[in-house]
Amino acid sequence: MPDIPGQGLIKGLGVTLRTMLRPAVTVQYPHVKEAPPTRARGVIALLEENCTVCMLCARECPDWCIYIEGHNDKAPPRREGGKPRTINLLDRFDIDYALCMYCGICVDVCPFDALFWTPEYEYSEIKIADLLHDKRRLGEWMDTVPEPPPLEAGSQGKLKKGPAEARAKNR
Repeated sequence: MPDIPGQGLIKGLGVTLRTMLRPAVTVQYPHVKEAPPTRARGVIALLEENCTVCMLCARECPDWCIYIEGHNDKAPPRREGGKPRTINLLDRFDIDYALCMYCGICVDVCPFDALFWTPEYEYSEIKIADLLHDKRRLGEWMDTVPEPPPLEAGSQGKLKKGPAEARAKNR
């Protein structure tokens, strides 16, 4: 078959026409919102009473977007006649989401179950300075933390506690 001038153009227009006639697959956000998939990484929530100011999350963060400040305080002894204990109290816990790359290292290295992923993804701000979330705002996200899925039958091992178990442990 001889080459017809403009054959490529006709093929291209045919592809365009077929694509135009197909229904759209785009979700019309914000009018229609999709549920995020399970284990989606949204915002990080802080359970403040579990934080011991150990600084592991801030040291392991590759972006250095976690800022922690604390102070030492005296606490009563655990047993009668014991000496007073020194405990760390959290003064400041901020995460700068303008710098965060959502790698999850901070959540994984926290030995005290103080940090959790939430599926919330709508926390954009007009000013970039407002993406610095303090401990009060991070604590508000705890209401949206889902419970971890149950272990499969026959599996063993330590599963990270969900927010309900972490709160119950402190009471």
